[in-house]
Amino acid sequence: MASAATTGRPVRPLRETPPSMVERMTLILDAFRGSAMRLTLEEVVHATGLPRSTTHRILEQLVRTAWLEHSPYGYLLGRRSLRLGGAQGFVDLRSAAAPVLHALLLKTGLVVHLAVPDHGHVRYLDKMGGRSAARVPSQVGAGAPAHATALGKAILAWLPAEEVGARIGDSPRRLTQRTIGDLGTLHDELARIRDRRGIAFECGEHSPGISCVAAAVRAPDRPLAAVSLAGNAESRLEAAAPLVAAAARTISQQLVSQVDGRPAEAPAETWSAGTLARLAAIGQNGGWI
Repeated sequence: MASAATTGRPVRPLRETPPSMVERMTLILDAFRGSAMRLTLEEVVHATGLPRSTTHRILEQLVRTAWLEHSPYGYLLGRRSLRLGGAQGFVDLRSAAAPVLHALLLKTGLVVHLAVPDHGHVRYLDKMGGRSAARVPSQVGAGAPAHATALGKAILAWLPAEEVGARIGDSPRRLTQRTIGDLGTLHDELARIRDRRGIAFECGEHSPGISCVAAAVRAPDRPLAAVSLAGNAESRLEAAAPLVAAAARTISQQLVSQVDGRPAEAPAETWSAGTLARLAAIGQNGGWI
């Protein structure tokens, strides 16, 4: 059984179970200090002081109602929790990302986005770009279908195939003539993204005349968010792909190390000449799909 010394987290003594279900749920949710934090059942028991059987029952109820998710590494905040903009996980993520996003904006002059998964959508947490940002129809706090955005595809590429299907459905909705409209084609695209070490492209799939390149911010066991650059359809975003990958990797390492010191399994730092040539060829062939 885990102890305070092994977990590094404060341990509350077992006590009488609070009579209110709301109080018990609050104790459990308060144990998760950020969107990247994952806790085992035993760690939640030690953090809350609740009986093990009670804790397990409430955890499973919170998973069923999407307040939490259950991964092979433990429990994590779910989409309902993350949708609340005041969640501490968003504060941690935006704090880690802000200087990286600003540097990316200064290097490229393009519109920079930070977004998190929201079931079958992505939700924008940040957008930078000065006056040019007005030309890109995205809005902080708003959502967009994951299958129709580079941000969303960058996240979906690191999820199990069955989870992608559950989130997107068999017939993804088309927003434009270029939007992927069936699950099989989407899986093919996600495989290509993995072959490009996580780089996702989108050109006119969400909004006509707008193209994007994105990479996921990752914890060891799941994607947490994604970073993108957006411009008009004539922008040659393949040249900026290594910068986006490096930005996502930096945020991953900073965010996950804040939680438990474990480095994120981010893409490798170096980009070979062959990789860059393949990315350039994708753009020259007139489309990302």
